[in-house]
Amino acid sequence: MLKTALRNVLAHKARLLMTVLAIGLGVAFVSGTLVFADSTAAAHRAAASKNFADIAVTVTAKESPTGGPADQQDGVLDDALVRRLAAVPGVAAVRPTADGRAVLNAADGTPLRVRTGANLAAAYVPGADGKDRRHPLTQGHAPAGGEEIVLDAGTAAAGRLRIGDPVTLATDGPAMTKRLVGIATTGDTRVTAGGTLVLFEKATAQRLFATPGHYTGIDLSAAPGTDEYELSHRVTAVLPADRAEATTGSAQAAQQAVYVGTLTRGYAKTPMVFAGVALFIGSFLIINTFTMLVTRRTREIALLRAIGAGRGQVVRTVLAEAFLVGLAASAVGFLLGLGIAAVLPDVLSTGGTALPHGQLEIGPRPVLAALLVGVGVTVLAAWLPSRRAARIAPVEALRAAQQPPTGRPRVRAAAGLALLALAVGVLIPLTRAKDASEENLRTAMLGCGALVVALVVLAPLLAVPAIRLTGRLTRRFGVTGHLARQNALRDPRRTAATAATLLISTALVTGLAVIGNSTGQALDRQAAAGLGADYVVSTGSTMTGIDPAAVQRVAGTPGVRTASAVTDSTVVVGGRVRDLSGVAPDALDDVMRLDFVSGSAKELGPGRIAVSGSVARENGVSAGGRIKARMGRSQDFATYTVVGVYRDNPTAGDVLGARGEVQQHAFLSDSVQRILVRTDAGAVSRGTEDRLRTAVGNNPLLKVQDRPALVREAAGTMGDLLTLMYGLLAIGAVIAALGLANTLAMSVAERTREVGVLRAIGMDRAGIRRMIRLEAVTVAAFGTALGLAGGLFGAWAVGALANGAVEQYALALPWGTLLLVCVVSVGIGALAAAVPARRAAALSPLEAVAEA
Repeated sequence: MLKTALRNVLAHKARLLMTVLAIGLGVAFVSGTLVFADSTAAAHRAAASKNFADIAVTVTAKESPTGGPADQQDGVLDDALVRRLAAVPGVAAVRPTADGRAVLNAADGTPLRVRTGANLAAAYVPGADGKDRRHPLTQGHAPAGGEEIVLDAGTAAAGRLRIGDPVTLATDGPAMTKRLVGIATTGDTRVTAGGTLVLFEKATAQRLFATPGHYTGIDLSAAPGTDEYELSHRVTAVLPADRAEATTGSAQAAQQAVYVGTLTRGYAKTPMVFAGVALFIGSFLIINTFTMLVTRRTREIALLRAIGAGRGQVVRTVLAEAFLVGLAASAVGFLLGLGIAAVLPDVLSTGGTALPHGQLEIGPRPVLAALLVGVGVTVLAAWLPSRRAARIAPVEALRAAQQPPTGRPRVRAAAGLALLALAVGVLIPLTRAKDASEENLRTAMLGCGALVVALVVLAPLLAVPAIRLTGRLTRRFGVTGHLARQNALRDPRRTAATAATLLISTALVTGLAVIGNSTGQALDRQAAAGLGADYVVSTGSTMTGIDPAAVQRVAGTPGVRTASAVTDSTVVVGGRVRDLSGVAPDALDDVMRLDFVSGSAKELGPGRIAVSGSVARENGVSAGGRIKARMGRSQDFATYTVVGVYRDNPTAGDVLGARGEVQQHAFLSDSVQRILVRTDAGAVSRGTEDRLRTAVGNNPLLKVQDRPALVREAAGTMGDLLTLMYGLLAIGAVIAALGLANTLAMSVAERTREVGVLRAIGMDRAGIRRMIRLEAVTVAAFGTALGLAGGLFGAWAVGALANGAVEQYALALPWGTLLLVCVVSVGIGALAAAVPARRAAALSPLEAVAEA
C-alpha cells in the first residue's frame, strides 16, 4: 500500500507541482515570517549590544514621587558626581551625557522623519584623544561652539544635507539654525530603525536638555576584569540616596532591543495574514484534488478492496499520499520562505523606518512550523476524501464507468442553512452597534467566518441554478457553450470546490475594499468638515505650542486675510473628558463652518461656552441653559452658560470657549496649538505655504497644511489596508489559478474518451479549446459572484462598527476595485484553462476513443 501511495504521487507530476505550490505559498509566509522575526530580533540585539559595548553602568536621576525626574539643578548629576564616580574602584572611564529630542528640517524645508521617541539629540563628548568613541566622525569635525552640529550619516542622507549647510531644527520651542560641520556614525538602534540624531557641543546640549553644569546621564566603562554587576553595586554605594540610580549596560541594551522590537513588531502581522489566507484557500484546492483522485481511482480502490485491502489501509494510503505531498510542500515553502525573509527588511524599510540587516537566523521554530503547517494542513484536508475512499465497495471494480459522487444534499443544505442563520444572527445585531470594541470586533470576525463557511457549504446547491442562469450567456457560443455549461453542471460539488478558492479571496477583498473605501471617504470628509480656513498651522505634539507672536507674523503674511489662533485643551463635562477649543468669536465665521442648531458663537466670553450636539444631548442642555464643567488644569468645577449648540464638528471639537478664558486654564498657558488661516480669494499655492512656514520660523515641530493635505493625512491609515487588500487578491488569484488548472487538467483526463468522440464527430481543436475555456470562466464567474455577495453583506454589517469609530461613515462601494476583481477572476479562468485546453485539443480522436 505504501508503494501504491508513492506510485500515485509520482504518476502525476504536474498535479503534484500545482498542489505543492498552492500549499507551499502558505508555508512560505509562515516560515519566512518566523525567520524574519528571529533574524530581526537578533539584529536588534546585536546592534544594541554593540551600541552599549563600552558602557558597563549608566547613572541617571531617579523619578521624583510626583512622577517627573529629580531636580537636576541642585547637583544630582553634576561635575562633582562625575569626579566621585571616576574614583570608584573598577571604573576605567567616565562619560557624562546630555540627551534630549530634536526635530530638524530637510534641505527642502520640510520636517524630517518626525517620530515619537526616535528624534534623538545628544552631546558630542570627546575623550582624551579628542574623539567621541560612541559617535565616530566620518566627515568634517566635532562641533566647537553653540552654532555647530553634527548629524549621523543616515539623517544627513535622508535630509540631503551636506557639510556647511545651515540646518533648521527645534528641541521644544522656537526653531533655531545651526551649521552642519560633521557627519558621524551611530549604532543606536532607535536611529538605525528610522530615527534621527543631532549632536551638539557639550555646553550647548547641557543648556538645551539639562541646565548648565548638569547632565541627564553618566556612562561608566569598566576596567578589564571588573564585572558590570559588581561595579553597579559599588557605584550605587556612592550615589545620593533616593536621588540617582545605576543601570548596567547589558540591561540597557536589552531594554533598547525590546523597545525597537516593539516599534517594528507589527511588520510581522501582514505576512502572517497572507499565510493564513493562503493556507485556508489552499486547503480547498487539496480537498478538491484528493476528492477528484478518489473519484478517478474508484475502480482501482475497489479492486484493492476486492483483493483484501481493508478500509483502514485505504485511508492510510490516501493519507500517506497526502503526507508525501505535504512534505514536498513544506520543503518548497521553507525555501521560498527564506527568500521572503531575506527581502522583507528591504520591502518593509519604507516611510523612514529602516529595519536592521543581518544573517538569517534559522532556528528550530520556523522549520517545525513549516513541517507542521505543510504536512498538517495537507493531511487534514485529505482526511475527508480518504474517508470517502474507504467507503468504496469492492463491487465498484465491476463498473464500466466512474460515477460522480452522490453525496447527501439534504444534510449539506441543513448544515449550510444553519451556518448561514448563525452568520446572519451574529452580524445583523452588529448593524446597530456603535462601538468598535474588542468584543464587537471578535463577534464580527466570527460572523464573517461563519458566513464564508456557509457559502462554501451551500455552493454545490447554488451551483446548479447559478450556472443554468449564466448558460444564457454561454449559449451564444453555440454547441461549445452548451457543452461547457453541461460539464460545469456534471458534478456540482467539484464545481463548487473549484470555485471555493475564488469565493474566499473575492469575499475577503470585496469586504476590505468596501470598508476601506467607505472609511477613507469618511476620513476625507471628516478632515475638512467644518473647516472654512484654507490652511491650518498646527503642532504635532501635545506638549509643544505655537508662540503667540507667530500668530501676528502669520496674520501679516502677504495674501493672508484672517489668521485666527486656537487654544486646544480639555474640559470635563458630565463626568467625561471632552475636547475644548478656545477661539476668537469675531473671526470664527471666517475660519470655521459651524451649523448652529440654536444660539450662536457671538456671545462666547468668560463663563459662556458653546457645545456640540452630542454633548448637549448627553447632558440635556440647550442654548440658554447652564452646565458645570472643569477646564484644563483647573481643579474646580464652574457653572457655565451655554450660548449655542452646533452640529458635531471635528474642527471645532466638543466644546467652544473664548480663547482668553481657555488659555488661562490650558496646560500650556503661554502658547496656542493651531492657527486657522484664510487667504485672499482662497489662494492656495506652494508659494503661500512657503511664506507661512517662514512666518512660523520654519519650525519642524509645526505643520503647515492645506485642506487636501489634511485629507491625505487622515486617509494615510488606509495605506496598510490597501496593501493588505491587493496582497490578498494576488494570493487568492494565484491559488485559484492553480486550483482551476489542476481541476481542469484532471477533468480533461477523465473525459478523454468524450473529447475523442467530439473530435471524431467533427468538432475541431479550436472548439475543444473554447469549450474548456468557457467551462473555466463559468466556474470562475460563479465563485466570484458568491464572493461578491458575501463580501458586500459582511462589509454592510461590519461597517456599523466603523460608523461608531469614524464620524460621517457611510457605505460607499468602490466600483473600480469591484470591477477589477471581476476582470481578474474572469482572467484567472481563461488563464488557468490555457494548458488543459491545449492538451485536450491535442488528443488524437482514435487514441482517445480507444482508451479504456
